Amino acid sequence: MKEAFSAPALEKSYLDSERETPIDRWMGWNVDSTKEVADDSEFVDSMSPSNYVSVTLPKPMGIVFEENDVLSTLSPGGVYVFELAPDGVAMSNGSIQFGDQLVGVCGSKDKKVVFGKDFEEAIGAIKDSGEEEVTLVLFRGPVKDLYGPTKPAVEWLTEFVGKH
Repeated sequence: MKEAFSAPALEKSYLDSERETPIDRWMGWNVDSTKEVADDSEFVDSMSPSNYVSVTLPKPMGIVFEENDVLSTLSPGGVYVFELAPDGVAMSNGSIQFGDQLVGVCGSKDKKVVFGKDFEEAIGAIKDSGEEEVTLVLFRGPVKDLYGPTKPAVEWLTEFVGKH
């Protein structure tokens, strides 16, 4: 009788995916306990030049930018690389990746920090550059590390973008 009402050992139990609930996932009773949980605790320093990419490309670049979720407290604006055109210059260059955050737009005369700017202002910096080639400065790391509590100092970012 005791066996009828006791739960099987966790390592021997099986939960049908149709019966899995949010509380099961929260408690770690997932259907597939062998799945590795993504470790997003890995910190990417937004004030380290090694976490930035600088690319000079002719216009049109073949990049589709998307605005970060402005409703999030960690992301008060800014744009990221959403897609690269398969036959575009950026794709053939190979330096830009999905998710790269645009932080600076540099021409030979003008260097603009577009960190945290809305879509129109950030993309406008590229369009308004009267030059054939423009240098993009992109952060390669999670949004939370660029716009969260560990975000770079504006002075540091302005100086860093100015060097390109």
